Amino acid sequence: RRSGILVEEFGFGLPPRIFGKKFGETLYSLNLLPFGGFVRLHGENSQETITDEKRAFLNQSKKIRTLVVMAGVFMNFLLAISAFAIVYSFMGIPRESENVRVVEILENSPAASSGLQIGDIVRKIDSESVLTNDSFINYIEGKKGSEVIIMAERSGNNALLEIKTTPRENPPAGEGALGVIISSTETYFPPLWQRPFVGIYYGFKDALFWAGVVLGGFVKIFADLSGGTVPGDVAGPVGIFALTTEAAKFGILTLTNFVGILSVNLAILNIIPFPALDGGRLLFIGIEGLFGKKVLPKVETAIHTVGMIILLMLIFAVTANDVRRLISAGSISGYIDS
Repeated sequence: RRSGILVEEFGFGLPPRIFGKKFGETLYSLNLLPFGGFVRLHGENSQETITDEKRAFLNQSKKIRTLVVMAGVFMNFLLAISAFAIVYSFMGIPRESENVRVVEILENSPAASSGLQIGDIVRKIDSESVLTNDSFINYIEGKKGSEVIIMAERSGNNALLEIKTTPRENPPAGEGALGVIISSTETYFPPLWQRPFVGIYYGFKDALFWAGVVLGGFVKIFADLSGGTVPGDVAGPVGIFALTTEAAKFGILTLTNFVGILSVNLAILNIIPFPALDGGRLLFIGIEGLFGKKVLPKVETAIHTVGMIILLMLIFAVTANDVRRLISAGSISGYIDS
């Protein structure tokens, strides 16, 4: 609108339309298929339907069309950054420290019988100072089968506690020689006025991190498909609903964090250069800039239509698989575990 483009329809979900109400020049609609939404612009796909030359999308400059196409992707990233920033503002900022803390003790392990407790901070093992997780792990690995003396700081005690234990030579898989889980990460809370700014900084870093994870996931999906393997860990609308329901059980901040991850997923998905997606439209604008000539609107429309049909088929296929897995699992929790 700011660019002078006529917005004909703003739709929630995909057609067929259930309900629509016109405000000003724009029809706001609720549609049957709950797969995202759409904005229908005047002259978006065909020159033949244009009644207002100046306000048609196809007649705008490459710069304006690029900004319009990228707006949705930008807003997805902005929503993700905002969601992560809210979580960090309330839950604090994780940072590395020199306090190697015991966060979990496994049953029937040397740590369980030694007297170590959750929350203890390991200061020394024998005469060696412990300042990082790696220094703890490396020293214990080198002392398998030999008794060690752990000097630990415990809340409520003024002096360091001396704890003797013997690391196992052949521990169960995934347990480690002592059977203890440690962490040198702690949470700190900046002054209240700083938290929104610090939250935005870490929220931006999180958005970039998840963008990398999602891109890696898409690469793996395409690699599996090209190799004739159907990816087993892809979720559609039903799966997303199940995951959202599960996240909501852990509170509003966990749900907010999950919304951030979903938003990054949508941003990356939309920027993929596939017909009918924002990335597909951006590709055609790039071709126009490269060759100095637009692709025929009829051709572009046909390609986007085929792309949309393929996307809808994929959505229905993934949804059918989600429903099958949900029924066989017997519950949302069972589905999540699968």
